[in-house]
Amino acid sequence: MIQLGHIASVIGLVTGAFLINIPLGYAREKSKKYSLKWFVLIHLSIPFMIAARLFLHVEFKYVPFIIIGAICGQFSSKVGDKLFKFFSSVKLAAVLIAVIAFTSIIGTIIEQNGDPQNNLKLIERIFGISSAPNIYSIFYSLGFMDMYHSIWFIAILVLFCLNLIICSLDRLPRISKIVNEPLSPLKSGAASKFSIHKELNLKGNIENYRGKIEIFFKKLGFYPIEAASDIETQFYAQKGAFTRYGIYVTHLSIIIILIGSVIGVFFGFDGFLNLPEGEVSDVAFHKNGSGEQKLGFSIRCDDFNVEFYKDTDRPMRYISWLTILKYNKEVKKQVIEVNTPLKYEGYTFYQANYGPMPPGKGVIVLRVTPNGEAEEILKLKVGESFNLAGTNLTATVVQFAPALAFDKDWKPFNYTEMMNNPAVFVVFKEKEETKLSWWVQKRYNKTWEIPGGHKIELIDNWGGQYTGLQVRKDPGVWLVYLGFMLMVIGLFFAMFTSHKKMWVIMSSEKGRVIINIAASANKNRTAFEEKIDNLSKLLS
Repeated sequence: MIQLGHIASVIGLVTGAFLINIPLGYAREKSKKYSLKWFVLIHLSIPFMIAARLFLHVEFKYVPFIIIGAICGQFSSKVGDKLFKFFSSVKLAAVLIAVIAFTSIIGTIIEQNGDPQNNLKLIERIFGISSAPNIYSIFYSLGFMDMYHSIWFIAILVLFCLNLIICSLDRLPRISKIVNEPLSPLKSGAASKFSIHKELNLKGNIENYRGKIEIFFKKLGFYPIEAASDIETQFYAQKGAFTRYGIYVTHLSIIIILIGSVIGVFFGFDGFLNLPEGEVSDVAFHKNGSGEQKLGFSIRCDDFNVEFYKDTDRPMRYISWLTILKYNKEVKKQVIEVNTPLKYEGYTFYQANYGPMPPGKGVIVLRVTPNGEAEEILKLKVGESFNLAGTNLTATVVQFAPALAFDKDWKPFNYTEMMNNPAVFVVFKEKEETKLSWWVQKRYNKTWEIPGGHKIELIDNWGGQYTGLQVRKDPGVWLVYLGFMLMVIGLFFAMFTSHKKMWVIMSSEKGRVIINIAASANKNRTAFEEKIDNLSKLLS
């Protein structure tokens, strides 16, 4: 039985393929360079089918309808005339760039997939408390809370890419003709029509100036061609013709960057993993709370440590010791900090934050050095005891405090759950009689010295903290990098180089030489004209 959803899918796919193929069908008719078969299959139908499959999850049974829509679009040349002009419009490009920029600003200000309360508070600060709920509802309905995954934003990017492609297709044949057209000698009288033109009337004959002209051409990077006739001799050359393609390289780079970004948005991963010391995980969690992501390997936190600025609670650095395991084998170990992430199989693990585990989870690690005895590393739980070597004392770890402080009556308390000043309370007994009780604080070495010449150092509460990792995977990032490299190249050629042409025409008349210099440059004409003036001075 045919369902309404199937009918809607067919109509949507046929319409989409039809509309997208109309302007390209028009371009095919104008260029007459491609057969219908290859144009449909290679230029658009296959990419459209792949996009429909990947982004819209279209089943392959709908492929024939896509091809039908594409072919119909190819033959709609009258509609294509108008659509081609629309898509090749520079005004459309300007509008789309403005829309993308404006919406991206909103998407940057609003936390994507963030806490609704945070976004609501942000909107309250901008628009006021009374307007905030309505504006939040509008933004939510428009998809601004997850803008980069929204259909309308992707549609704008696709429209912008089409605009760039069709603008390039419209102008590229004309530019290619200019680039590939060989330079030829000027006809008589044509030199005076150039915007850069100099005429010199000098003594001597042509041979007196030939060498100087050739040297000048070569100094400017030209390789002159000589053409001689009965009445005149011409030197002419051009360089930088290929630089006219710079703008199209820039167009291509933008398209590649957008494709890479879309791939990253749809197939990438942006999540987090709170990993306690000593524990292993083979999943990470989506930031928006939509579930977990299988990593394909396991990651273990071997240790975690925070270093503070002296006499403050401001973290100076926090460090995680991580191990990657695959098939139960250790394949990579790395110490990571805030600006030193771990990378493995396309995933990048950044040190983002940290936090405490519930009380009692950690193992207290002490370095004990009795007076006159060798030091010993002990791992204990709260309530466990150890003997102080060389004495009759038994020490018991009675309490652990993550952030020890004392009130005005010297009563101990925790001022935060974070490990800002970890300490253990140790009670020393001899034959059930309490001899001494002492707070050993990790950050203050004066508390390590116990009466009697003994030393106890709190090394760690291992397992009492978790390391907060930001986990990212962006399979499109290399396309983005490639796009930016191409953009730099394209912009360099488009802005700082030009297509230059130069002719020097010499003719003899009554014992004198008439020299006409003609030149053109598609950019930075003033600088080129100054160089032509130098030639005039050289010859004069």
